[in-house]
Amino acid sequence: MTKGFLPVCRQDMIDRNIKQFDFVYVIGDAYVDHPSFGHAIISRILEAHGYSVGIISQPDWKNADSIDIFGRPRLGFLISGGNMDSMVNHYYVSQKKRQMDAYTPGGVMGKRPDYATIVYGNLIRRKYKDVPIIIGGIEASLRRLAHYDYWSNSFKRSILLDSQADLISYGMGERSIVEIADALDSGMNIKDITYIAGTVYKTKDISGITGLSDTKYNAVVLPDYVSMKEKPANYAESFKVQYENTDAITGKTLAEPYPNGIYVVQNPPAKPLSTEEMDDVYALPYMRSYHPSYEEAGGVPAISEIKFSLISNRGCFGGCSFCALTFHQGRTIQVRSHESLLTEAQEIIKDPDFKGYIHDVGGPTANFRHPSCQKQLTCGVCKNRQCLFPTPCKNFNADHSDYLSLLRKLRALPGVKKVFVRSGIRFDYLLADADDTFFNELVEHHISGQLKVAPEHISDAVLSKMGKPENKVYERFVKKYYQINEKLSKKQFLVPYLMSSHPGSTLKEAIELAVYLRDLGYMPEQVQDFYPTPSTISTVMYYTGIDPRNGEHVYVCKNPHEKAMQRALIQYRNPKNYDLVYEALQKAGREDLIGFDKKCLIKPRKTSSSYLGKSKKISVQSSGKKPVKKKTIRNVHKKK
Repeated sequence: MTKGFLPVCRQDMIDRNIKQFDFVYVIGDAYVDHPSFGHAIISRILEAHGYSVGIISQPDWKNADSIDIFGRPRLGFLISGGNMDSMVNHYYVSQKKRQMDAYTPGGVMGKRPDYATIVYGNLIRRKYKDVPIIIGGIEASLRRLAHYDYWSNSFKRSILLDSQADLISYGMGERSIVEIADALDSGMNIKDITYIAGTVYKTKDISGITGLSDTKYNAVVLPDYVSMKEKPANYAESFKVQYENTDAITGKTLAEPYPNGIYVVQNPPAKPLSTEEMDDVYALPYMRSYHPSYEEAGGVPAISEIKFSLISNRGCFGGCSFCALTFHQGRTIQVRSHESLLTEAQEIIKDPDFKGYIHDVGGPTANFRHPSCQKQLTCGVCKNRQCLFPTPCKNFNADHSDYLSLLRKLRALPGVKKVFVRSGIRFDYLLADADDTFFNELVEHHISGQLKVAPEHISDAVLSKMGKPENKVYERFVKKYYQINEKLSKKQFLVPYLMSSHPGSTLKEAIELAVYLRDLGYMPEQVQDFYPTPSTISTVMYYTGIDPRNGEHVYVCKNPHEKAMQRALIQYRNPKNYDLVYEALQKAGREDLIGFDKKCLIKPRKTSSSYLGKSKKISVQSSGKKPVKKKTIRNVHKKK
């Protein structure tokens, strides 16, 4: 294997005496050789299997020569738009341009194009008409079939067609990329590689995958692209089928028809990695940092978030409607062994910049360290039943003992002062565990003053659309959290993540949330507007107005002014939001929340007679003393 970073320029190629690379990997991020970056894993896996890889990071998409620095690869080009969808990377939900790109040297914005995977694919195809192109990463994975695109407000084709690529390796890609490489290396034509799990290809002939006697391999033909574009309800129907086929054991082949007799065919997902396979992936010789050529620009900001963190798991059975993890990593939990994680921790400890603090030990959901039930391992995840929503399944197994054991071992390592848990804790899973040992030790050892959790909302009507538990579950968690803090003589807080304008939320539900925050004595400093990203249930609701799970109509807030009102209600104490909150309360017929009573959200306008009358009354009763200044509410979830 290569000692040091993989080649990034022609001189590196010459120094290594490489005449022609097997693969040239074009990436939208800076080159960071760390297992938190997809391009690092894929390139190192190919290298481990004997294939040479050259890296072209953030090429000039206006110049075709920028992807030609290594010449023609022997087997093909690989493309990844980056660790984030390029549109999410570039734009806020308001569609205003972000000021910083954490995945670019110096945080400079504008080093990759919008729809990066498509642009890079077309750039390569202009230069090389017949070289195989395989696309992957989060952008390609979540746009693998027809999808709603929020930024253009349009229904787009599969990214396979628009990028002019030959194959998509969707999901995490470790299995499929090696099978693709081996097939190409054996001399197979890229057009004949149609059998690999975790891939998407295009064809004009689906006779070989339909009408088979074995129903597992009998492809489901989805609604065609034109009909979905003309009638969004057809897209909701299609998405339901897609969502029910995201498991490696139960998933069927899906075929999506396009004009001119073209089909985009999605093979079932690749099998999840075993613990031994996960360990092998994370044991590859990563440099664990960004390429040294970025030092002059100030490095790559994203490294600071992951340099001293450990990835312990993959997959998520939480099933939040606004999350695409089901489509990308799947619902089956995959974990690394304690030995693998301890070995990596010891590497971290050796880093001269390490100050004794492991910043995180987790994954999509930190406290998921095993499948939600044993049945999943042989039968796959349930197609029509979530593990936690609306209530935990009767077969559900909530057990933190393995995670607890891991954290104890990590915090016992010489040189480690503290081990934090900063990736998401699923609080309903925590409550489902009858043993409180982990909850107690989480509070005692693994929180840095405040714990971030994601109730997202408090209205059960909205929570049901989000795929989240009822609010009473969160309230139980809050009560227990503060009881444990009190028992341990700690004063730690909760910081809840809240979301405005999610499908199902009207002004009525937004006001419910504001009233809840009023009673809590808390105003968040930041609020996340619902962001319709590709391949989530919530995005389908946003686009179609239909809940694909049951076909029911859903209210969707799309008007920018109403979205602003819903967001302002969550921060009703902010004087800048006064006019929006006032308008929202009037519009909803909740003038009872405008007044001087402590139950009111805001006071009347200063010009109103009620305000002047109240002012007079205060003036008469005044004794000349200075008014008591109210305490500023900090960004903490205070105990009631």
